[in-house]
Order: sequence, then structure tokens, then C-alpha cells
Amino acid sequence: MADINIIDTEYDFAEDYYKNIDPDKYNKILRNWHKILWEKYLPNTNTKFTLVEKNYGLYHNSNLGDFYLTSDGIVHTYSKGYSDPNIINQISKDEIENFYHIACRIGAYILFPGYRIDNKQTINGARGCNQKIADRFDLTLECIRLYYNGIVEYENNPLGDVINRYDNFFKLFIDFKGYCEYFLLQDLTTDNYTKIKFHLPFNNFVSKPRPSTVEEYRIYMKNSIEFVINRNNRIKKYVNN
Repeated sequence: MADINIIDTEYDFAEDYYKNIDPDKYNKILRNWHKILWEKYLPNTNTKFTLVEKNYGLYHNSNLGDFYLTSDGIVHTYSKGYSDPNIINQISKDEIENFYHIACRIGAYILFPGYRIDNKQTINGARGCNQKIADRFDLTLECIRLYYNGIVEYENNPLGDVINRYDNFFKLFIDFKGYCEYFLLQDLTTDNYTKIKFHLPFNNFVSKPRPSTVEEYRIYMKNSIEFVINRNNRIKKYVNN
């Protein structure tokens, strides 16, 4: 069992999934590590974004507003319930298992607003249901980048409407660079935060988001693993400073 107050980037939350337990909701270690990581000063301010445990998430209340945030896994293997099992069957079980366990480490989790506005979908819910996103975080981050550039129309930004609905949350970070630096997402961006390092070639949300060939799956797996490893290294540096 990991120490709830000491972040271990090698700790594996997969055990919860094996027990049909959602760590995003029920794992107190994960919740406390989110608090340690994201309770800090907001960009270009002297205001600390304090977080207290509430229900199954973390809550902030100040003159900035009320924010209830919940954990979300941001790396998916697409190995279970996959639309084309023939693709997965051509990848060794050891490779899939390794990918799965890396996707269950702290570097593969983030916080999003967990409260509904006007009884509409949260970001977490919308990005999982949107067929142009299919829960891929690199595509979600592109939508967030577009939002900060003022692009929220569905035809250009499939999550623009839902992200804009949580405008008060995203304004806390001032701009896309502020958001990425706050949540240690630098390794998923390039060219001074003007572009996303996509896990698969990107063509403006036209292609199906899930890998459709064995080759694509291997590219997706390699880039996803690289992202988690790099983010875990950033987390280690951050908590040790």
C-alpha cells in the first residue's frame, strides 16, 4: 500500500480496476495525491488554489468561485471492448498488460470540474461520449487549446461547447500555456504551446480517434506510454522541489 502523503509515480492503480472499483471515485490515495499536486498558486497570482476533500472529489471555495473537481484517467488502452478485436489479438498480451499498468499510474490522471451545469454533460462525460474524441486526452487537449484561442464552434472544436460551459474554471489558468504548466502537460505540447503532440496523426477531427490498424495501435501505444513516463518524471521533479 502506498503512503497517502508521498507520491509514488510507480504506484499502480490497476488493482482497483481488477476489483471493479473506480479509483477516480473511491481511491483515497489518488484523491490525496491530486490534492498534493494541484493545490498550488494559480498562474501570475498570489492566490493559492486550495482544495479540500468533499464527497468523492476535491472542492475549492473562495472569491474565485466554487469548484468541485473529480479525477479522470487520461490514458486508455482500448484493449477491452475494442471495436476490432483482431487488432488487439495481434498485439502480445505482455505488451497490452505493460501498457495497461503504465496507464494506471499517477501521470495518467488529471482533475476536471465534476459538477453539471444546466444538467448537461461534464467534460469527463462529454469527451468519453463524443465520437470524434473517444476519451483520447491528446484530442481533448487540442479542444482546450482551441478554446483558449476563442474557437468553440462544434465543427472546429468538438468539445468547444462543454469546455466553454466551464469557462470560469479555465479562466483560472489565464491561457493555454498556464493550463499546461499548471497540470504538468508540457510533454504533450510543442512549438511554445501552439501545437499538440498527438498520439496519432491528426487531421482536424476527421479520422476515427481509435487506432484502426495494428500499426496505428502500436504508434498510439508508444506515444501514450512516452507521455505518461515523461509526465511522471515531471511530477517527481515537482514534488521533490
